[in-house]
Formats: sequence, C-alpha cells, structure tokens
Amino acid sequence: MKSLPSHLEHILDLARWAPSGDNTQPWAFEILGDEQVLIHGFDTRDHVVYDLDGHPSQLAVGALLETLAIAATSTGRITEIQRRPGTPDTHLLFDVHLRVLADLASDPLVPHIKTRVVQRRAMSTTALTAQQKSALADALPAGYRVVWFEGAGERWRLAKFMFDNAKIRLTIPEAYAVHRAVIEWGARYSEDRIPDAAVGVDALTSRFMRWVMQRWERVAFFNKYLFGHIPPRLQLDLVPGFLCAAHFMLCADKPLVQVDDHIAAGRAMQRFWLTADRLGLFIQPEMTPVIFSRYARRGITFTQTEPALRLARDLNRRLLRMPGLSDADALFFMGRIGHGPAPRARSLRKPLGGLLIHN
Repeated sequence: MKSLPSHLEHILDLARWAPSGDNTQPWAFEILGDEQVLIHGFDTRDHVVYDLDGHPSQLAVGALLETLAIAATSTGRITEIQRRPGTPDTHLLFDVHLRVLADLASDPLVPHIKTRVVQRRAMSTTALTAQQKSALADALPAGYRVVWFEGAGERWRLAKFMFDNAKIRLTIPEAYAVHRAVIEWGARYSEDRIPDAAVGVDALTSRFMRWVMQRWERVAFFNKYLFGHIPPRLQLDLVPGFLCAAHFMLCADKPLVQVDDHIAAGRAMQRFWLTADRLGLFIQPEMTPVIFSRYARRGITFTQTEPALRLARDLNRRLLRMPGLSDADALFFMGRIGHGPAPRARSLRKPLGGLLIHN
C-alpha cells in the first residue's frame, strides 16, 4: 500500500465499494503507473448458477468502473476507460487513465459510495415524491429509463411475483451450493460474503436455516415434506415486497447484446443506486427473476430440477406481461425501494491490498 500514490490509493479504496452479486467482488487492480490502472474483471459462471452467461458479473464490473470514475473526481481527476480487445469474456481488461482537470468539482455522489447499502427488510410504504422520482430518472444516462410499480395493487403483484420466483432460488441444489458458500453465519459484517444478520430473516428462521443448510439432503427433505422454503420466502420476498414504497425496473432503449452493453448498464445502475442513497432511500435488488427469465428465453438449462425450469418459463411469461416493459432483453436491473431505518448489518469489502495484482 505504501508504494501507491496517495490519490490512487484513495480512488481505488473508494472504487472497491461497488456492489456485486452476493458480494463476490469479481475484480482486481493492476497498477501500471501513477495515473494508470489496469482493471481485471472476472465472472463466476463456472460455479454460480446466477451468473451462467456472465452478465451479472459484467453489470458489477460496470458499477466498479462508474464508482472509480466518480471517486476520481474527488482528487480533481477525470478518467478515460477503454476495454482491451481480444480478451475473453471471463477475464475482461480495462485500461484506466487518470487526468488532472483544473477546477473540476467533486461529483456529489462521492460521499454516498460507502454509505450505499442493501436493505433486505421491510421498508416504509410512503410513496416516493415526484421530485425523488425525477431525480432518480435524471440520474440515468441517455438511453436508459426506469419503470415504476407503485400503489398497493402493483406492489402486491410484484411481491407475489418475487415470492413465486424465490421457490426456484430456495429449492434447486445449484443455488444451495451458492448460498452455503456466500453466507457468513454469526456475523453482522463480512468482507467477502453476506453476514447472516443482513440476510433479512428473523433470528429463529436464521438458526433454522443455518442447521438445515449444513447438508443438501436436509434442505431437500424439509422443502419436500415440511415446506421449509415457505418461511424465508415470506420474510425475504412477500412481506418486504409489499412493504416498500415501490418496485422498479431499469431498462435500456435497446436490447443488451454485447459485453459492452452490460458494462454500460452497470455504470447506469450504479449512478441510480447512489442517487437513491443521496435521497435517503434504500434499495433491495431483485435480480434472480431477471436472470431466470433470461435463462428461460435463451433455453439455458440452469438446473436439473424440471419443476424449477417450468416455473422459470412461467415467470418469464408473467414478466413479459408487465406494464411498461417493451422488451425483456433490455431489462437489466430490478429492485424495491423505500424509506426506513438503516440496516444494522451489511457486507463490507475485501481490503484494497488483497485486490492488487503485483507484477
């Protein structure tokens, strides 16, 4: 760390707080000079059922690049970012050049890089104001838009949609392997996983989950004979899905096809999320229906559990009927949003030293 110039250490120390699925942090930093960094962007498709096409990780890498660009303004610098051609999708490389710009103002989103957090529990149903919605829409660059689902009826529709989707997430062995790896039990904070205190279930359900998740056989038994998936679906999806201000979808004006489309979408998503924090709002991502429905449209067999594949196809049909969604392949992020107290537990990030690649 001592070998890093102070401005570069400051920028990268902020950039590492970008969001990623299950706090996987699929990136590393290679220092090429005082004003140049090579970003290594990875994906988790070889072991994470939610990332089989690499797009969720690409979204996260895009969020990292936007966070870095925002952070750079706090040192009076702008960024020039270019992806190196010819690299595999599983290991993307981005050259970042920093340049001092006289009289450059710090981006107002800088203070919110570290305070942005996931809120998985119920929030207030107080509706967003017109000013808040306008600020969030304006946070998106040209070529992106937000679709809102508000009011009790629409919130219930989305809550039920999420509740049904969660059955896939909680009953397939491919997802069990991921959940077992990413939850840190008995913790309020975690540098590289999700602390169980931040998962969003009550203490009794958390203890039950910890015991059951020791073996897949237990999970399968309780799901089949005792409906063990119902309590977490109620607490993580149905109740908080209704108790929020609104649900939203972030969409591009055209389908996301290339890797660069997903990277750019991740940058847009991060500006939206940081703006929500600036407005005193919390967000809970709702990404698995986006992912499972995309798998269904593209014929990706993500599990050997046939009922889950049928349910994914049904959820995709329901998603396609959502008002305001003109093209499901342009959808890249869903979530719920609202006011409320800050969560008492959260994921942290790996120390910067552990993310540096040394030549």
